[in-house]
Amino acid sequence: MEQAISDSALALVSAGACIIYPTSTQPALGCILTSAALDNLYNVKKRPSEMPVSVGVVDLEQAANLVELTDDISEILSSFPEGSLTIILPAKEPLDARLGTNKIAIRVVAHPTAKALLRACGPLTATSANISGTPPAATCEAAAETLRQAGHEVALVAGETLGGAPSTLIAWYSVCDLPDCASIEVLREGIVPAKEVIAWWKNRTSNSGETPGM
Repeated sequence: MEQAISDSALALVSAGACIIYPTSTQPALGCILTSAALDNLYNVKKRPSEMPVSVGVVDLEQAANLVELTDDISEILSSFPEGSLTIILPAKEPLDARLGTNKIAIRVVAHPTAKALLRACGPLTATSANISGTPPAATCEAAAETLRQAGHEVALVAGETLGGAPSTLIAWYSVCDLPDCASIEVLREGIVPAKEVIAWWKNRTSNSGETPGM
């Protein structure tokens, strides 16, 4: 169920604050994609700057402002539950290194509250709402309490999360503009087992007559 998002929370996010919001898996920690907001997020998470974070989007139309898309991307996303995959794609133009510079990890969110938030704010980071190296919180409220107790001001959008494994992270490689130049690699197994992603890829390439690349 979609939760209301307060004007004060939206104002905080627009000013560069972090916000905890629900996803179909775990609570996420979001900020707008500016250097100042990312400074704040990395301070809150105590995350090493050389570890990029993913970006949440409402849909591929919103993603198209950030990354290069092909029909294959829509095909793989529609083959698995919405929000279950995060895919690293070529950036349209270089971004902050903490977003991956030329390769951006994109997740099309499924949670209705997350969708409403991203429609209002635009793309936000979609990293887990915890301090790096600690277990992720089960609820948005618990994540907010932990970060606030650590002395950080974070906005909160409540909402139920299913918990469990995070999204499965896939790198999508394209060495030319043709579909048969693509290959994929599962970098982190999550809610979608790696074997299911590999099976999808092999089925796709066998049907198209391509040589599978993994």
